[in-house]
Amino acid sequence: MPDLDSLFPGLPVAAGLAGLAIALLTYAAIIALMPGQRRAGKRLKVIAVAPVTAAGRSVNVNRRDQVAKTLGEIEAKAKGATKVTLELKLARAGLDWTPKTYWTYSGVFGVIVGFMLFLLTDSPFAALGGVFFGAFGLPPFLLRHLRLRRIAKFNKELPNAVDVVVRGIKTGIPVGDCFRMVSREAEEPLRGEFRTVVETQALGLSLGDAVSRLHERVPTAEVNFFSIVINIQQQSGGNLSEALNNLSRVLRDRAKMRGKIQAMSMEAKASASIIAALPFGVAGITTLTSPDYISLLWTTDAGKIALVGSAIWMTMGILVIKKMIAFEI
Repeated sequence: MPDLDSLFPGLPVAAGLAGLAIALLTYAAIIALMPGQRRAGKRLKVIAVAPVTAAGRSVNVNRRDQVAKTLGEIEAKAKGATKVTLELKLARAGLDWTPKTYWTYSGVFGVIVGFMLFLLTDSPFAALGGVFFGAFGLPPFLLRHLRLRRIAKFNKELPNAVDVVVRGIKTGIPVGDCFRMVSREAEEPLRGEFRTVVETQALGLSLGDAVSRLHERVPTAEVNFFSIVINIQQQSGGNLSEALNNLSRVLRDRAKMRGKIQAMSMEAKASASIIAALPFGVAGITTLTSPDYISLLWTTDAGKIALVGSAIWMTMGILVIKKMIAFEI
C-alpha cells in the first residue's frame, strides 16, 4: 500500500504550515480579547477639576494648559524616537563595546558552537546550524539577559536616588548638585547613568533633555515617570520636592505590587513549566521502554504531522499562559 509521502510529496510541509497559520490566527484572536492596553488608554484621559473662584479658575486653567502642552511635547518626542540601533542596545546592556567588537564576538561564538556540534554529530549541516545559532541567536539572547538584569538593578535603586534628590532640595541644595551626589554615592548602574546625565548637562543641554536621554538608555516606566516630572517642573514650574516625593512613593508601591504579582503568578508559572516538560518526559520514558512504538512518530508521515501539530499547539498554549500572567502595573 503506497504511503502518504508517495501520493502527496508535500503533505507534511503543507500540513505543518497550515497548522502554524491556524495556531497564529487563534493566538491573535485570543490576545485581541484580552484588554491589556485599554486600561492604559483610560488612565491617560485628562481629569478636569472644577475651580472655586474666578482667580483660581484662571490659575488652574493656565496650569493645566501648561502641563498638557508639556505632556504633548514629551509624547511627540517619544513618537519621533529614533530606531533602536546596535549601539543603543549595547548601552542598555551596560557594555562599552563597539558594533565591530560585538560582531567579532558573535563570529567567535558561531565558530565555537559550530565546531562543537560538528565534533558531536559529524554532520556539516548541524555544524552550519550551530554557526548560525552561535552568531545570530546566542549573542542577542545574552544581550537581552544583560539588559533586563541591568534594568532590574536600576529600578531597585531609583527610589533611593529620588529620596536623595528630595532631601537635597528641601535643604536648599540645587537640583544639579543633588544629581552629582547621586552620581558619586549611588550603586551601579544608577551611578553611571546619573554621571552621564550630569556630563550631558555640563555640555549645554537642559536638565529635562538630559533626563529624557536617560529614558532612551533605560526604557522603563519608572524612568519615564521621572523624566516627565523633571520636564514638567522645568517648563511649567511647581514644587519639585513634593512631586519627586510622590514619585518615590509611587515607585516603591509599584515595586511592592510587582512582588505580589510575581508571588501570585508562581502557581501559573509552575503549571506552565510542568505542562511544557511533561511531553518530553513521557517521550523519553517511552523511548527507553518501547522504542519501536514511539519511533512511528518520526518514521511515518502521520507521525511527523502529529509532531509538528503538537509542537505548534503546545507552544501556543505556553504563550497564552505567559500572556495571562503578564500583568501590567
